Amino acid sequence: MSALPTLARRLAGASLFAAAFGLAAGAQAADPLKLGFVYLGPTGDHGWTYAHDQGRKGVESKFGDKVATLGVENVPETADAERVFRDLATKGYKVIFGTSFGYMNQMEKVAKSFPNTVFMHATGYKTTKNLGIYNIRTYEGAYLAGVVAGKMSKSGKLGFVGSIPIPEVIRNINAYTLGARSVNPAISTKVIWVNSWFDPGKEREAALALIAQGADVLLQNTDSPAVVQAAAEKGKYAFGWDSEMTKFGPSAHLAAAVLHWDKIYDDVVDDVLAGSWKAGDIFIGAEKGAVDLEAFGPMVPDEVKKLVDERRSAIKAGKLHPFGGPLKDQAGKEVVAAGKAMDDKTLLGMNYYVGGVEGSVPK
Repeated sequence: MSALPTLARRLAGASLFAAAFGLAAGAQAADPLKLGFVYLGPTGDHGWTYAHDQGRKGVESKFGDKVATLGVENVPETADAERVFRDLATKGYKVIFGTSFGYMNQMEKVAKSFPNTVFMHATGYKTTKNLGIYNIRTYEGAYLAGVVAGKMSKSGKLGFVGSIPIPEVIRNINAYTLGARSVNPAISTKVIWVNSWFDPGKEREAALALIAQGADVLLQNTDSPAVVQAAAEKGKYAFGWDSEMTKFGPSAHLAAAVLHWDKIYDDVVDDVLAGSWKAGDIFIGAEKGAVDLEAFGPMVPDEVKKLVDERRSAIKAGKLHPFGGPLKDQAGKEVVAAGKAMDDKTLLGMNYYVGGVEGSVPK
């Protein structure tokens, strides 16, 4: 049976969505739901954009001819993004996903011009009647990577290549450090910011600088495999970020904090097809299988992998929160009391380092 007759019947009693999709019962019955995905970088075979595109492919696999998807690559966080969002909406894409933080203002503007189109913005904080936001608890993957790093480091010094100093990235730096210090309280983390999501040259330079300063296990919140490659060249360890990166440095790749965006995309499409979508804030993690530490290298001992399994299970069960108390910031001030966990509002606004992270957050 074709998808849209079913969709039209479901929408019959939902005037908002009948208007939103321009459908009356039986109208455009053979047309699939058009989904647009806008990417900051190339889909390639690794990193943030690759992970989102795997999510798009997952939607295609699940929904078949009920949907038609399009991924638009290499869209900068400038006026070009507004043009792309507007073009997709004009061409009848009824659900548009913007997959980078810097698209926020452009999406908000275009959403106002197309009130009958669903817009979903990744990692942002602005919502309207037809603009929702979504994110994955990436800090859970960073925490689990930190557990491994704390066990594998010989120098007691970790390195982190940061992209843009926004709360999302600061959370991951802190979670990485907290995970490591949970197994080795003497661990410290040095951060170098490259002020870009994707700049392999700068990422490599930062990784080499961290190694020169004594870091022997590196994590990055950037999109290229340059950090893994640099670590492999220098005989150090690193992690894949957003996706597996083993092939770029097998001798260095301890594991990968992998994101599974289909866990969100599938639910959004289900809601739209059912006529029940409402703008809101989606923020899910390991409990939904949206983030995990995967693809362990052969150098990681079984007892370390077992420890990760235990911590992962505890996170899923709600028994462990990476930002659980007692927790102090870098200056020694208690930010979470014993027996408590940091709430999402505080997490989403995080602008400070926890104890163990060296340096200061850029202003």
